[in-house]
Amino acid sequence: MKVTILGSGTSTGVPRLGGEHGADWGKCDPLEPKNRRTRVSILLESDAGSRILVDTPTDLRAQLLANEIHRLDAVFWTHDHADHCHGIDDLRPLRYGRAGPIPGYAASETVRRLRQRFGYVFAGQEGYPTIATIDNLDTLRLCEGFRVDHVQMPHGPAQSTGYRFDCDGKSISYATDFSEITGGMVDTFYGTDVLVVDCLRREPHPTHAHLGMALELADAVRVKTIVLTHLDKSMDYAALSREVPDHVHVAFDGLVIEA
Repeated sequence: MKVTILGSGTSTGVPRLGGEHGADWGKCDPLEPKNRRTRVSILLESDAGSRILVDTPTDLRAQLLANEIHRLDAVFWTHDHADHCHGIDDLRPLRYGRAGPIPGYAASETVRRLRQRFGYVFAGQEGYPTIATIDNLDTLRLCEGFRVDHVQMPHGPAQSTGYRFDCDGKSISYATDFSEITGGMVDTFYGTDVLVVDCLRREPHPTHAHLGMALELADAVRVKTIVLTHLDKSMDYAALSREVPDHVHVAFDGLVIEA
């Protein structure tokens, strides 16, 4: 079982638009390729070859091309913020050749919002077939050989869904876009082999985890391998890598971690 970090950046990506030459790198070294970050998403793969995508970010097309991904078995969404869902139309070519739409899942409020915003994806339109389905997570326990657990996490005034996927005797958990650690999160992620975790910056933030909070969650759930993601332009790859313990990985686009 493995996870590929398709995108590791915050909502504006790194570099951010702006700056003297149209690219604002902040404290990130522009000569380090691992500092060039697209918006966050991950791909999970089982030993049997099942593939699950989490989130459809704005940069999804480029991510799928870069990682040579031409087939998906299911899609999960964490929430409906633009950087996590506005690449949803890039699922359309992956629908070609399938007998039916790509199965999709999310928490009930996210289901409602995505159906409202992207009705053509889930219901077809003007002769075009349905690209994906979207169902509530509450009744889901297994998906394509993965056991799925989930938890709602505070994301400032909103919520984001954290996921734990167990398969082949291993587990990978994904906790992005949270601003507080809850007991439910600790219970869901406890003992996971790999935790991919929100880590926007070093200083506290009202809607995201900072470095201290990310490491606090990892310590609470006794995780073996930690991957810091959703990084902004203050988080230089080399500098942050020197700062964290050996079992903590700084995410970059294309990073592959095996559980």
